Order: sequence, then C-alpha cells, then structure tokens
Amino acid sequence: MTNPTHSRGSSKSEPHGRGAAYNPPNRFEPWQYEPDSDLDPAEQPLPRTRFVLDRSTRVLSFNDSPDLGFDVSLNPYRGCEHGCAYCYARPTHEYLGFSAGLDFESIIVVKPDAPELLRRELSLPSWQPRPIALSGVTDCYQPVERKWQLTRRCLAVLAEFRNPVCVVTKNHWVTRDLDLLAELAAHRAAVVCLSISTLDAQLARRLEPRASLPEFRLRAIEALARAGIPVGILMAPMIPGLTDSEMFQLTRAAAQAGARFASYSVLRLPHAVKDLFLDWLDRHAPLQKARILRRLQQLREGRLTDSRFGTRLTGTGPEAARLARMFEVACRRAGLTDPFPELSTAAFRVPEPRAGTGQLELSFPEDKPPNDSNLQGFPNLK
Repeated sequence: MTNPTHSRGSSKSEPHGRGAAYNPPNRFEPWQYEPDSDLDPAEQPLPRTRFVLDRSTRVLSFNDSPDLGFDVSLNPYRGCEHGCAYCYARPTHEYLGFSAGLDFESIIVVKPDAPELLRRELSLPSWQPRPIALSGVTDCYQPVERKWQLTRRCLAVLAEFRNPVCVVTKNHWVTRDLDLLAELAAHRAAVVCLSISTLDAQLARRLEPRASLPEFRLRAIEALARAGIPVGILMAPMIPGLTDSEMFQLTRAAAQAGARFASYSVLRLPHAVKDLFLDWLDRHAPLQKARILRRLQQLREGRLTDSRFGTRLTGTGPEAARLARMFEVACRRAGLTDPFPELSTAAFRVPEPRAGTGQLELSFPEDKPPNDSNLQGFPNLK
C-alpha cells in the first residue's frame, strides 16, 4: 500500500552524505511507500534535498518544559540537512506527514516570513521581553541558511529590538553574524553554544555528515570569543561507550579556544530515532554496539530511552552520577567553571515605524532573499 501524497524509499543502502540510511514508517501515517524489490539498491535514486514553503502566521514557539533553560524558541527551518544520526528532533517531521529518516534531512521546511513574523510578535503589547532560543529544535545554521539567510535576518530584528537570544549550532557559519551577535552582546543580550559531541573528525563525518567538522566548531568558538560574545559548549549528545571517553580532551580544547561554560546531555532515542541509531551502529560501530546499548540501559533503568522530565537529559542511577561527576571534574580541570551567562532584557525597545510606511520595515542583507521559485517538488504548507 502506498501513501498517495509522499514518496519515500525504505532501502537501507547507505546514501552518501546522509546520517540515516532509510525512511522508517511514519507512526501517524497508515500507508508508506516500499522500494521496488526487483530494483538493485545501487540503482535507487539518491534523496536530493528539497524545500517546502511554510506560510505559518506565527514564528515563536512556547514550552513549559522544566528541563530547558528557555520557554520561547524560534526555528526558521524544520528538518535539518546536517543529518545527525542521533538527532532527537527527527520525530518532529512525522507531524508533517514525512519520515524521521531520510525525509528529515532531505525535505527541509523553510519559513520565509520568519523575520517579518518575529518583528510583528516582538511589537505586540502582550510581548514580555525574555530570551529566545535560536534554534530550539533544528540547526538555524544548516546549509540552507547560506541561500535563505533567515537566521541572519531574524538576528537583525532581535538586534533592532535588543531582545536577548541564545544561539545553539553545530556550524562554523555562525561566525558570519559576528556583527549582529556582538551588537546584542554589548547589551548582555547574546550567548552562543557550540554543540560538539566528539573531536574525532572521522567519527563526526559518520555521525553528523553535513555539520561542520569539530576543528571548525572550535575555530568558531575562537572567533566568537575574540568578538566579545559569550560562548560555551554543549557536549550533546554524550554517547556512553562511544564519545564519553573524550570528555577531558573536549573540555580542554573548548576552553583553550575561548569557551567560558559547558554542559552535556546524554543520548536520547525517542520513537523512530531508536531504530535509526541502531541501524547506524550496525553500519559504523558494530564492535561497540553491545557496550553502548548496555551503558544506555544502565542510565535508563534498563531501557534505551526515557522521556520523563528531570531524567531524560542525564539519566538516573549510579552510572548517571558517575558521568555527572566526571564531567564536573573535566570542566574544573579545563577551567570551564563559569555559569551559563545571565541574559538581560534591560535594553529592550520597540523601534519606531519608519516615516511614511505606517509599519515597521525589515532591512535585508546585501543578498536579496530568495523568492518562492527556489522551492521544489512540494505544495505549500498552510
């Protein structure tokens, strides 16, 4: 049986430059496409990145999770070209009718109105100035940002309003926006977190095929620190039995690059991510697989994942306590002892509308934003 609206393959032949090898079924969809069993897997068409236009009328998302240090987030894109094999956000693509596998990294939802919507929401009398996480789900500096520049245009709005922002990314491309981030940092309204799970370039290529290599993320930390922008690292995710042994080396390298604080979270495997990551282990780390799964079960009370607030990011029990203590010692030895910077809303302002327009306008960077003709293959999302 096939779903008449979405084409998806399920072959486990590994596509070049992708973190997932196939598309698992969408847990909300009754039908799915299966590959032609008579066709050689090597002849299956490669998944090419396509873009879906999202004309949402709001762009800020709110949450009440006690595990997160923010309650408002901004995601200019949904889905992520970085293709990290472990990404906990993969199941969010299922809400759109896509798969958490190859669809997540090859069908990218673009919000071209994000800067204008952000300006509108920050201008509302009901807006209470507070830090905004950019991004809370998928990376705001993934490769598509080079073309659309939605993250830069949103940062320009935040700088104009002087609303604080916390940027989380795996991409060196964040250094393009040093000017806007420094402008916000002058008002204690910006902090950047580089997510680094390993310093092993070969492992990173397999785990995070389209993210910046660890060396370039460390260079981004150096550039941000030189520009006076508070910067730290997230060891996210820490994969017990695979990357936790790098804890001391990673924190030392980050501190030498200029990072001021650090945190970590343990690998999470919600919904389809579990099978996708198990498949990744079979392909890339078969000898370590049993040890990794055993360590995860020690952290999750015998399970591979745990969705409970308060424990889902760090685990429970003696193994979780050992990891926490180990990370504390690593940070202390590296000098990463600063707390997460406290962002300020004291400088927040609502700019005056430009004369003769009756409304607030957005200044674009030197490259004009792409028009709808850049979008291929799918109808607009409403």
